[in-house]
Amino acid sequence: MGLSASRLTALALGLLALLALSLGSALLLGVAGLDLDMIVALRAPRVAAAAGVGALLALAGLALQVLLRNPLADPYVLGSSGGASVGGLLALMAGASLWVGAALGALAAGVALLALTRAALASSDDASPRLVLTGAMLAALCGAVATLLLALTPDQQLRGAVFWLVGDLSGARGGTVCIAGAVVFAAWLTHQHVAVDRLLLGSEVAALLGEPVRRLRLLLLVAASLATGLAVASAGAIGFVGLVVPQALRLVGVQGSRDLAWMSAVGGAALLVLADLLARTAVAPLELPVGAVMALLGAPLFIVVLNREAR
Repeated sequence: MGLSASRLTALALGLLALLALSLGSALLLGVAGLDLDMIVALRAPRVAAAAGVGALLALAGLALQVLLRNPLADPYVLGSSGGASVGGLLALMAGASLWVGAALGALAAGVALLALTRAALASSDDASPRLVLTGAMLAALCGAVATLLLALTPDQQLRGAVFWLVGDLSGARGGTVCIAGAVVFAAWLTHQHVAVDRLLLGSEVAALLGEPVRRLRLLLLVAASLATGLAVASAGAIGFVGLVVPQALRLVGVQGSRDLAWMSAVGGAALLVLADLLARTAVAPLELPVGAVMALLGAPLFIVVLNREAR
């Protein structure tokens, strides 16, 4: 029954991804006519960026949920995306690489979160509500720092910077790099699925079963931070993908990390492509930031999951 559910879920996600791509292409063809050059130059890079960023964020959310043993863990909620945004802005202001700055910012936010909640994690071997609140405060702090940095941004670049901070795919590039990173991340999680499943049982159980708990946690943190940094550098701080996709997969019966890894990548890619399609067409010819669209989808789910965990 589990294998059948996994296959059905994989088929549904694959069809959803194809539907998203076909709808986007059909929309473009209906508006502009058959223009292969426009598809190759404009539509294909944007779809690739949305798919790569969505896959990275879903995998980062899955890794953080394993690391912290909390279904509410998400790069946006816990401040990793905010840290990546601050790091990216500082890198741009210093003339350094946006990719490196965003990755370092996400890693710094993750290390700060673990350091601030180390006592709670050590006492209960679980991610307590204190961890979620601490992550929310880190996200708020990073948002405040980003706002201060925006005050130093020239007026002619301000609108683009604001859209980038809330998540924008209109000028996203690096889709091929993001897709390659997501493939590597998913392959690594699949290869480590036994250790990851044991870690979900608790650090003491995993250690008794012979797993290097500290090293595995460090690798999960670094991988999630790099994925978040790469996604933010490409399209800004898009939230809740890492929360929505793994939760949806678990609701339909997918539990093993081996299946969750690659299904989260496909599901995240499909979800963000669809969200981008909605952002482009909801109030056409105007375009909404895709990060705001994802917040409208993910925030209600976050509240539902939080209330269920409280009960």
